[in-house]
Amino acid sequence: MATSQRPWSVDRRTILKTSAAIAAVQFSSPYIIKARGETPVRIGFVDPLTGVYAAIAQNEVVGAKFATEEINKKGGILGRPVELLVEDSANDVGTGVQKTRKLIERDQANFIIGDVNSGIAIAMAQVTSEKKVLHIVGGGHTDPITGSNCSWNVFRVCNSTAMDANAIAATLMEKFGKKWYFLTPDYAYGHSVQAGFEKLLKAAGGTSSGSLVPLGTADYSAYLIQAKAYGPQVLINVMGGGDQVSSLKQFVQFGLDKQMAVGGTLFELESIRAVPDGARVGWWTMEWWWDQPGVPHVAEFNAAMKNITGGAATARNWFGYASVQTLALVANQEKTLDAPKLAHALAGFKLPPEVALQPGAPEFRAGDHELMSTVFVGEAHPPQGDPDKMFTVKNPVPGEKAAGPAEETGCKIQWPA
Repeated sequence: MATSQRPWSVDRRTILKTSAAIAAVQFSSPYIIKARGETPVRIGFVDPLTGVYAAIAQNEVVGAKFATEEINKKGGILGRPVELLVEDSANDVGTGVQKTRKLIERDQANFIIGDVNSGIAIAMAQVTSEKKVLHIVGGGHTDPITGSNCSWNVFRVCNSTAMDANAIAATLMEKFGKKWYFLTPDYAYGHSVQAGFEKLLKAAGGTSSGSLVPLGTADYSAYLIQAKAYGPQVLINVMGGGDQVSSLKQFVQFGLDKQMAVGGTLFELESIRAVPDGARVGWWTMEWWWDQPGVPHVAEFNAAMKNITGGAATARNWFGYASVQTLALVANQEKTLDAPKLAHALAGFKLPPEVALQPGAPEFRAGDHELMSTVFVGEAHPPQGDPDKMFTVKNPVPGEKAAGPAEETGCKIQWPA
C-alpha cells in the first residue's frame, strides 16, 4: 500500500480538517470521492459524523477514503472508478434510514456501509434487505446484526458484542473479582454488551447491578454515586465515544479508581487520546491495534494513516478500510455487482493479509456473516514511548474462539429466490 500524500479531490461542500490526534472531518452531505470515468461504482457510507460518536465515525470515513483511493489507483471495480458517498446519520435512527434510502434510490449506490450506532445499523439493514443491496456494517456491534436479525445481504467487519465479552470476561473475573457494576448506554449496543457479560458472570457465580444511561449524558455523578454504594470490584464501563470519555474522567475525578477496578469491552484509541493520564486505566478489548510487530502490512497501513491524521491508525480506520476493500475484492473476483451472487461469494471469504492486517486470515463466517477477526485483550496506560502507545496487548484471542458456534447466534439466513 502506497503512502502517497496526494490530496483527495473534494467538492466545495466538503471541509477536511486534520489534527495530530484525529482526522476530524466535517461534512455537509454528501461527501464524494471521484475518480475519472463515466460509469462509477458508488459506495454509500452512512455514519454519525456529528454527536457523541463523531470521532470514531470520522476515523471510519478516513479509512474508507484511503481504501477508495487505493482501489482507484489499481483500476477501480470492474474497471470502473469508485465513488464514496458519505452521509451523516446524526446518531438518529430515522435520519440513518432516510439517508440510506436516499443513497440507494436517488444516488444509485451499488453498496452500503454503516452505521457505528447499532440501532441505526439494524434499521438500515431492513432497507438494504428490502432493496437487495449488499451492506457491510463496519462498526456497529450489537449481536442481533449477525444473530437474530441477520440477513443474507448483511456482513459485519467489527466484532459482535458476544465476541468482545467472551474474550475478556474471564480475565476481569480472575484479576479483580465477580461483583460488577455496569455503566451502560441505553440502546441496542449497550443492552447487548451487558447481556453478554451478565450471562458469563452468572455462570461463574458472580453478581451485578448497573445503570442504563441515555446517550449524550454530561453529568455521571448520580450513576457513579450508585456504583460506589453498590461496592463492586469492577466497574464495567460500556459507554462509547464522547460518553465514555466523560464518564471515565468523572470516575477518576471522584476517586473511584482507588476503590474499584474499571474495564469492559471497548476503550478505543480515539477515547484513550481524549482522557487524562489518570483515566488511561483498566482492562479492555481492542478490535484492531496498530502495534503488531511482525504482522505483514500493519506498519505500512499505520504509516499511511499517520501521514493523513498525524496519529497512529485506529481500529475505526481499519473498519472503514476493510469494509471498502472487501467490496472491491469480492466484486472484482466475481466480476459482477449482483448482490445475491456477491453475498454467496462473501460467505466464507477470507481477507488477504494486506487487508486483514492481523494474525491469520480472518473470514466472513458463512453461518452468520460475522468476520472472525482477532480480539486484542489488554491494559490501558499512559503513553510509553510513542504518544499513541497507550494500550498493551496481553492476550490476542482468535475470532473463532471468541465467537463460539454460529448455530448459537440465532442467525437463520434466508436467501432470496
